[in-house]
Amino acid sequence: MAFDIEMIKGVYARMAERVDAAKSVVQKPLTLAEKILYNHLWDGKPTTAFVRGKDYVDFAPDRIACQDATAQMALLQFMQAGKSKVAVPTTVHCDHLIQAKIGADKDLQTALNNSSEVFNFLASVSNKYGIGFWKPGAGIIHQVVLENYAFPGGMMIGTDSHTVNAGGLGMVAIGVGGADAVDVMAGMAWELKFPKLIGVKLTGKLSGWSAPKDVILKVADILTVKGGTGCIVEYFGEGAKSMSATGKGTICNMGAEIGATTSTFGYDASMERYLRATDRNEVADEANKIASYLTGDDEVYANPEKYFDQVIEINLSELKPQINGPFTPDLGTTVGEMTEKATKNGWPLKVEWGLIGSCTNSSYEDLSRAASVAKQAVEKGLVVKAEFGINPGSEQVRYTAERDGLLQIFENLDAKIFTNACGPCIGQWDRAGASKQEKNTIIHSFNRNFSKRADGNPNTHAFVASPEMVAAIAIAGRLDFNPMTDTLINKKGEEVSFDEPTGLELPPKGFAVEDAGYEAPYEDGSGVNVVVNPNSDRLQLLTPFAPIGNTINNAKLLIKAFGKCTTDHISMAGPWLRFRGHLDNISNNCLIGAVNAFNKDTNSVKNQLTGQYGPVPDTARAYKAAGVKTIVVGDHNYGEGSSREHAAMEPRHLGVAAVIVKSFARIHETNLKKQGMLGLTFANEADYDLIQENDSFNFLDLNEFAPGKQLTLEIVHESGSKDIIKLNHTYNQGQIEWYNEGSALNLIKKENQK
Repeated sequence: MAFDIEMIKGVYARMAERVDAAKSVVQKPLTLAEKILYNHLWDGKPTTAFVRGKDYVDFAPDRIACQDATAQMALLQFMQAGKSKVAVPTTVHCDHLIQAKIGADKDLQTALNNSSEVFNFLASVSNKYGIGFWKPGAGIIHQVVLENYAFPGGMMIGTDSHTVNAGGLGMVAIGVGGADAVDVMAGMAWELKFPKLIGVKLTGKLSGWSAPKDVILKVADILTVKGGTGCIVEYFGEGAKSMSATGKGTICNMGAEIGATTSTFGYDASMERYLRATDRNEVADEANKIASYLTGDDEVYANPEKYFDQVIEINLSELKPQINGPFTPDLGTTVGEMTEKATKNGWPLKVEWGLIGSCTNSSYEDLSRAASVAKQAVEKGLVVKAEFGINPGSEQVRYTAERDGLLQIFENLDAKIFTNACGPCIGQWDRAGASKQEKNTIIHSFNRNFSKRADGNPNTHAFVASPEMVAAIAIAGRLDFNPMTDTLINKKGEEVSFDEPTGLELPPKGFAVEDAGYEAPYEDGSGVNVVVNPNSDRLQLLTPFAPIGNTINNAKLLIKAFGKCTTDHISMAGPWLRFRGHLDNISNNCLIGAVNAFNKDTNSVKNQLTGQYGPVPDTARAYKAAGVKTIVVGDHNYGEGSSREHAAMEPRHLGVAAVIVKSFARIHETNLKKQGMLGLTFANEADYDLIQENDSFNFLDLNEFAPGKQLTLEIVHESGSKDIIKLNHTYNQGQIEWYNEGSALNLIKKENQK
């Protein structure tokens, strides 16, 4: 069934006129990304040629998707906006609050027992405001979106950084914080700095053990975790056309790991096949009518250096399988080169677990290729050396894979089939023995592998690879196993080797499902009463933030974060996910994973009021109670990773007025702005080194806060000496209004009350 088909027809109906107008304005051929962006301008028909990386532009996204962990805070904010119904099609997907432990059925029931209050809240809010609701067990948000909602040429935003997965069907799909989603739900424009463009030309064709996952692992190795910041990555070339739509989705999904705004591919035959296989013939028919507008212009792809800000070329025929990690998704190693590298770095070569699934690699094709490897292990009499865990991407994928015997193959190897949910990928994994914090190695087909992310153990070395490579290495039990050249000894003592994996792009018998898990909202939700128990420890109605104001004097340093500080460090997931709807409770994890630059410890900072060291949240609360504002200082790419706005809301709630860093990840910087805080960067990066543990801070010209104007900060050291430094910012006038009002939501409410 094609959801929201009239909306899709409307997008397509205007596309030719708007794209042609944009070409006339910019006077050059257009990339696919530009076509989609110019077709979704809030003001309608293009009249201005926007400057990439500079101009802030208002857009009108077609739809919104929210996962349960972030939906709680997004919907709590939307409830304050004074609207009776969401302005654009919106869905909520319950996939984050299900912990993997025993197996699908028991784990799902445990989640229903433990989180019924949250699920009931999300369901009732969805009914009240016209939001589609996907029940727990229905699947991982991004796989469900790809199967049901994504469409070529569309624009969507989602409250999860891996919303970008929908680029596999030719969308511009962007991860945002909940406050951004609230703007669009409330019928307002969504603002984005017009992105720069990176073109990735794919030649040749994948074969053997190489998979779409290896493409993005290679790109991550080239660009690093911040190389795509502020950019849309557009893939093109014969190599792009040779891959399946779900393979394209894998590549786009992990674009979040290079900091890219989003990634996308032009419409082609594989996308049409996927649309028709997922019961969306009408969307495919409509897309075919304007197919030339749903991909970049021929001139662009013929001479990409003229139209992209950066061009990368990868020959798929020469691409070898990759393994990235540990602790960062951009540290690449070519399979076959791991022995020397792991030995040199002290990475454990014994593999304890192989995990297949997550929103990145949980399609039917992924499972079929991994199953082809697992089947060989059974047939060749191999003893599996590591444990296996499988997270199907959706109930439709799970049901179809079970029908076709794919899951039974894994079960023959004693694999645990977990719920159709995120599970270990986001730390929702009750892994036996993890609390011992022993040094160990796991390999998975997920997207992120930051320290502690999967199981909470800082000594778990997590490596990222394709599903088929994960299967082979888990069977072998060694990180440096090369299935292309190495052999294994089976139960009979025979030396055996793996054949190349095989897979099916789409199920030969078609997809099937008994209950996909979707619940349509009430036609009229006005009678729905959303109740939040004031004594709940899971949900808490929000109180508007008061403006910080234009006078910040004698602020104290809360923490100077050392090195990598992701949103996982600022607001951990795992067991903390249960508090995502309760701002005060979840603020007890604020910055507890960040490393204090002065003592190299986590969750241990100095309280200048007492001279004592204590947990970050406790120290922040003490400053707040005393009426003292605080600041946070950080390094490069601060706030990379998940889109979770809790990483901005928690410091705001605890009295942090400003976050000053060398550079920001895009989503986190926006989240800070939305919550009415100062997100600033050192004009001179070396000034990071000036910050001392007992410093106080005075903003000397905050009353002159204006677009493009640096702010001046006076640093007062314990000795009485002072340093005066300059700080940069990217606030435009509208964002300064968010700051002046206390938050973007406060401004929305104010405008709705006029």
